[in-house]
Amino acid sequence: MRALPLSRPTRHHGYMSTTEPVVSVRDLRKNYGAFTALNGVSFEIERGETFALLGPNGAGKSTTIEILEGYRNRSGGEARVLGTDPAAGGLAWKARLGIVLQSSGESGAITVREQLSHFASFYPNPRSVDEVIAAVGLESKQKTLIRNLSGGQKRRVDVALGVIGRPELLFLDEPTTGFDPEARHQFWALIRALKSDGTTILLTTHYLDEAAQLSDRAGVISDGRLIGLGAIDEIGGADARVPIVRWLEGGVREERTAEPGTFIASLQSRLGVEVPGLEIIRPSLEDVYLGMVSSAGKVSTRSEVGA
Repeated sequence: MRALPLSRPTRHHGYMSTTEPVVSVRDLRKNYGAFTALNGVSFEIERGETFALLGPNGAGKSTTIEILEGYRNRSGGEARVLGTDPAAGGLAWKARLGIVLQSSGESGAITVREQLSHFASFYPNPRSVDEVIAAVGLESKQKTLIRNLSGGQKRRVDVALGVIGRPELLFLDEPTTGFDPEARHQFWALIRALKSDGTTILLTTHYLDEAAQLSDRAGVISDGRLIGLGAIDEIGGADARVPIVRWLEGGVREERTAEPGTFIASLQSRLGVEVPGLEIIRPSLEDVYLGMVSSAGKVSTRSEVGA
């Protein structure tokens, strides 16, 4: 995949300032009868950043994104996307968005080039079809019917359709589901190129390594509530990132400590030998995320029991 050519930022439809958040959500709520899907979610996404919205299935991620895309009405709270209430966004506003759904359902009795050319005609300032085809690595398949592509190649078409209109904000919903490792890394390169091009990206993914690789910040949703928000290497707080020292001494033993070097020195002094099986484990984003979701679930259960 090739990097998309850099484009000079343009002024769109009354956009006021580059300091205005691209997405601003305040106390967002969504009810389906007696069921509360979103309960007071608040966050902002700054221009040019990649923001990961994380959470287990049914947590409220899709509902949040559909509200921001203008496809679903909210029950309460406030939402602004590119300075507009998404519930009132018109065609000019929608032309500033790029959306890559979890599954396109595209059967494709049309070639890759024909499909992209058709979509490009909908936008006032589209990217070059040739540049986008090259960027998603489909030059050799541009004359192939979409229905004859592999699953990974169809996913690249989805991404190409999402970026052909030169969006200011790109929604990526589980973009690499079904990709093999090589295709995932190629896709990451494309997303980094879009970011360097100034595109703001809202990403949902169940691959926590993907979120760690691509995102500047993340929000974690569980049971309709935002339980964590922050920089990708700080979310969950310092306590969640304390390293674990693991070693062998009559079995596997471990100690969580903020000063692993000092602890290891004391181990070596006490044992008087090289410490067997010694390793230092620094919690990954996945470790932090799983701990947050587990803790939130326990709090929710206690609340229900006490209700």
